[in-house]
Amino acid sequence: MKKGIAIGLVGLLVFCSSMVFAQKKDGTPLYNVKDGYGAEGYDVVAYFDSQATEGNSEFEHKYQGVKYKFSSSKNLKLFKENPQKYTPQYGGWCAYAMGIKEDKVTVDPKTFEIREGKLFLFYNAWGKNTLKKWLKEDPKKLMKQANTNWVKIKRKSFQKKK
Repeated sequence: MKKGIAIGLVGLLVFCSSMVFAQKKDGTPLYNVKDGYGAEGYDVVAYFDSQATEGNSEFEHKYQGVKYKFSSSKNLKLFKENPQKYTPQYGGWCAYAMGIKEDKVTVDPKTFEIREGKLFLFYNAWGKNTLKKWLKEDPKKLMKQANTNWVKIKRKSFQKKK
């Protein structure tokens, strides 16, 4: 009984903290959204099949304050079963920029990598492909630094709310 209550409280805490991090104090999203959608409306499940596929508004779901579109009901179902598996790392911001300089930089949703079972998105415009830079440098080191930087950004956002 006590174990069930503890698990329930942890679940509630995780849910509430995810809602806190969905927006900054001024109401702007902490996560990278374009036209109201995470991953610029691309199907985050399809990335795991090595495909950058635009989602369809017919298959839509909101998670942690961010709306996602999917290309099929199957992908929507997969996402609902395990959203943490499919959501982009670092709020959908460029993984390379997050690792190099703790910066939230927009992405090209067609430029991505699946690494260690996680989705990473990258900036790719004006002749600057950060996925290539990420792969050329030390991705594990960049990922570790990006993880640290993302926690700092979320913490700063949370502190501004107080």
